[in-house]
Amino acid sequence: MEFKELDPILHSQLRLAVISLLISVREAEFTFLKEKTNSTAGNLSVQINKLKDAGYLDVTKQFSNNYPQTICKITKKGIEAFESYVNALQSYMKPGAE
Repeated sequence: MEFKELDPILHSQLRLAVISLLISVREAEFTFLKEKTNSTAGNLSVQINKLKDAGYLDVTKQFSNNYPQTICKITKKGIEAFESYVNALQSYMKPGAE
């Protein structure tokens, strides 16, 4: 039995939480993600940039009623990475079952 390697990008609690949220809603505002993950703006910003650099998120910065707004949207690559991560995790839970 060989364990599948876990994606180091997703193997961070906050990055995994962001991707998990975006899997269900497809796109969300920074403030929504901050509220749901209970993280600081600075930490969330750093983790979103790591996900963006990996190609898992598209990030759009715009203005809404004169306030800056950041929209995060999961990419096809991000969805595939999440599905692979979940499958790899499942292999850890059922060793020996191929």
